Parts: sequence; C-alpha cells; structure tokens
Amino acid sequence: MKRIASAFAVMVIVGLPAVAQDKEATPEDGFSLLEEGAKIILRSMIDEVEPTLKDLQKDFGEAMDEMGPALGQLVEMIGDIRNYHAPEMLPNGDIIIRRKTPDELAAPKPGEEIEI
Repeated sequence: MKRIASAFAVMVIVGLPAVAQDKEATPEDGFSLLEEGAKIILRSMIDEVEPTLKDLQKDFGEAMDEMGPALGQLVEMIGDIRNYHAPEMLPNGDIIIRRKTPDELAAPKPGEEIEI
C-alpha cells in the first residue's frame, strides 16, 4: 500500500510542472473547479436520496387516497380558518382551538380604519 501511495505521489509531483507550463492559472479556473466539485457532490447526494423520495411519494399517495375523503369532510366542517383563534395548549397537554364570537369577527383588525 505504501508503494502505491508513494508511486502516486511521485506521478503527481512529476506531472505538476508540465501542467503549469501549458497554461497560466487564473482565478476563473479555481471557480470552475469548485463548481464542478459542487456539481459532483450534489449529483451523488441526489442519487442517494432519489430511491427514498420515490418511496415517500408512493406512500404519501396511498395515504392521501385513504385519508382524502375524511380530510374533505373536515374542511367542510371547519369552514373558514379565520373564524377560529390560534390553538392553545392546556396544562394537561390537550390542544384546543376556540371559535371566535360574532363580536370578535366584526371587530376591526389592528391598523384598519374605522368609520365614525
């Protein structure tokens, strides 16, 4: 293993002067190398994540097929979300969402002009 590493190091060192004589290094070369490196890294990440994303898409589609009708009924029951206060968590861990009273719904919002 040490022989392979030392041979590789010798080849790189011997090849550097030849590369340097062919062309002057510019800052643009560094940026293009960084860009290529970033592209390679992103491609490998996408290749690793792609199967998981496809599985999630399939599972999410199946879940929506099962839950779609129930969610539609819930949306019909709730109506406009602006008719409710923000959710509150009670000391026992329950979460409640209070419906606004008709007076609260008619009250002007902060910053709105009021007719006198």
